Amino acid sequence: MAMNLRLRDDQTDALKRRAEEEGTSMHAIVLKAVDDYLARTAKQAMVRRTAMEQAAKWRELMERLK
Repeated sequence: MAMNLRLRDDQTDALKRRAEEEGTSMHAIVLKAVDDYLARTAKQAMVRRTAMEQAAKWRELMERLK
């Protein structure tokens, strides 16, 4: 799927410099950033979901221990 990404001028300049320093393309850096974000947020969602499941599982016991 194609999409347009509108960056501020300072973001474009910084991204261009970074790409040149790393010997890669601006496109590759943006794709990696998106992949990193998706992986990080998926892990956060899994931790949150597991915490909620465990809290529900142990809720009665925790109430009795108060």
